[in-house]
Amino acid sequence: MVDGVFSWSRAESPTLKRLNVCIPEGSLVAVVGHVGSGKSSLLSALLGEMDKLEGTVAVKGSVAYVPQQAWIQNATLKDNIMFGQERRPTWYRRVVEACALEPDLEILPAGDETEIGEKGVNLSGGQKQRVSLARAVYCDRAVYLLDDPLSAVDAHVGKHIFEQVIGPQGLLKDKVCVCGCVCVCVWVGGWVCVIASFTTSIQFSLFYFVSSTMDSMIL
Repeated sequence: MVDGVFSWSRAESPTLKRLNVCIPEGSLVAVVGHVGSGKSSLLSALLGEMDKLEGTVAVKGSVAYVPQQAWIQNATLKDNIMFGQERRPTWYRRVVEACALEPDLEILPAGDETEIGEKGVNLSGGQKQRVSLARAVYCDRAVYLLDDPLSAVDAHVGKHIFEQVIGPQGLLKDKVCVCGCVCVCVWVGGWVCVIASFTTSIQFSLFYFVSSTMDSMIL
């Protein structure tokens, strides 16, 4: 992103201003800041959902997006995860386990064939969030934009998902290169104020792991 200026409407003042961000392939980036500081807007800008007033945006590869509010269709849990993609039974089982959905399948009346109702009415907030994440993981994209994906799960489940999905031994490790840094962008009022880098040796897919607190990032 070069000199990006974005607004929700061309008639309004810019929401995001003068953004210059270059994320190396294979990086994990956490965008942190207080409520309303523009974290979700950044993802919307990358998705093309905001009006770009100035600058350029380029995202390499296909993108999967996990929003704060999970979107659930009136279908079975399995259909919500597969979402019309090719049937890959072994991969499906790995995704379900990694997203901590196996215990839920045991208590649902028909397992993953259970109809979960309009907007997921039969699921808890945490279950809906994990189904939404599982859908993104199952579709196997190059870039993942995750908007506070662990906000509705407890610390134990969050740790499991981080290790099994996002971390260096996660499901997406086979499509990335070894990288040397994790960047933390501190977001205040639509401006990138601080970018802190520190050296480590990990493997990650390209993730924007958006969180309102550092505690949500470090599990």
